Amino acid sequence: MDLGLSFTYVFQDEEWVKKILIGAVAFLIVFIGWIPLLGWMVEIARRVIRQDPQPLPDWSDLGGLFSLGLKALVIAIIAGILPSVLAIPYAIIGAVANNSDTIVMIYSICYSCFSLLYAIVIAVGLPASYGILAATDRLGDALNPSKILGLVRAAPAAYVMALLGGLIASLIGNLGTILCGIGVLATMAYAAAIMGHLYGQAYRQASATVV
Repeated sequence: MDLGLSFTYVFQDEEWVKKILIGAVAFLIVFIGWIPLLGWMVEIARRVIRQDPQPLPDWSDLGGLFSLGLKALVIAIIAGILPSVLAIPYAIIGAVANNSDTIVMIYSICYSCFSLLYAIVIAVGLPASYGILAATDRLGDALNPSKILGLVRAAPAAYVMALLGGLIASLIGNLGTILCGIGVLATMAYAAAIMGHLYGQAYRQASATVV
């Protein structure tokens, strides 16, 4: 894993300014703009996996990026379903327990502990899932727990680095909030470019180990 390269490769592309700005403008489309941006991120991972000398894609195939982004969105939604489902009993218990604070407290502690552990699992598993999607373009494989676990077990250090790099990328994306207009969106597009590269690197390293 070359963590530094994930942050600098963008600037090696002669058209990086245009590509980042187009990503920022695409994000301006209310409700759906971030779907092609997700697809763009996965396409970057795909190019890294295939060792494409130009890993930063343009936006000429917007339909393809949108389709790829929808698959990535499905993965994210499914990953977030379980905590949401478990929050329903918590709300019901809180409503019917009346003065039984002990029951609410016990469930709250259990739910909080589970949510923390689940968040860690998802934070490591999502990069592997997106890597599988990038490599195979098969949503079923990308949602297969055994395939995801196999990649993470093959290269745990790579996925921890992808997680840490993703956190840094998210911070960079949030830095745009101190700017105005296109600035905030440009930093988000740059963050997506970083994460796509990290996910591609992690998949390449892990898949080279998986038998």
